[in-house]
Amino acid sequence: MLSSSLSQAEKLTVGITLQPYYSYVKAVVGDLVEVLPLVDEGFNPHNYQPQANDLRRLNMMDVIVINGIGHDDFALKVIKAANRDDLIIIKANKDVPLLPAMGQSVGSGVVNPHTFVGVSTTIQKVYTIANEMAKIDPDNAKQYRANARQYALKFRKMKHQAMLALSDIDTAGMKVATTHNAYGYILQEFGVEVSAVIEPAHGVEPSASQLQETIEKIRASGIDVLFYELNMPNRYVDTIEKETGIKLYRFSHMTHGAYEEDKVEVEMRKNLNTLVEAMKFTAQQKGGA
Repeated sequence: MLSSSLSQAEKLTVGITLQPYYSYVKAVVGDLVEVLPLVDEGFNPHNYQPQANDLRRLNMMDVIVINGIGHDDFALKVIKAANRDDLIIIKANKDVPLLPAMGQSVGSGVVNPHTFVGVSTTIQKVYTIANEMAKIDPDNAKQYRANARQYALKFRKMKHQAMLALSDIDTAGMKVATTHNAYGYILQEFGVEVSAVIEPAHGVEPSASQLQETIEKIRASGIDVLFYELNMPNRYVDTIEKETGIKLYRFSHMTHGAYEEDKVEVEMRKNLNTLVEAMKFTAQQKGGA
């Protein structure tokens, strides 16, 4: 419920930690609340260290929506430092079925935090945000839930269109490698197995021995395509392409650039188009073998 210290004439301020969550929250709340990023755009969430200004911004928030499963750990440090009993924390991933993380640098029991790259996971998080906002601000609950349904419908239509484009293609057995442990959620929705994760850590190029090991693994595993990150060029992918002959495709990671209301919608559509292109290419290659 709304805090007793907050008048009905005032708007709630809802904070977010990553670009995708800005899209989600804006889609749910519209102009009914203020949406405030914790950190200015242009930062890398994997190596960002909290700043004094982050704490100042956090103290302006009534609510904060977090990833909470490994992609915005910097925000959890700020929240802990603030020591605010009145801050409401919405864990967007609390109802999402999580995949285990993959990669050489990943420890046991670690989950894949990149749920914002999946279609079904995006829909689930938007519904969670809407339901939690409805509890916090019941006067606007009906609008929050209606907005969430409308937003979810856009993504269902996107996925349906992609499925139709692949309806005459046998996707069983398609194997891919990725340069980052980010794309498992979207790939699993289309029955695609992630056979190898190349980077030892996000944004860190593998050593010569790791790169050679990856090339050998790709050759041995019969991997068809390599997906790598749109916004973070990887200089070694050319070597992999040359040595293995696999096809390279770029995916958006969605956590770069400006905070934009339509960011996830625009970049998800591009990712789905890329996925359809990759799967059609693979089917043609296998058909011609």
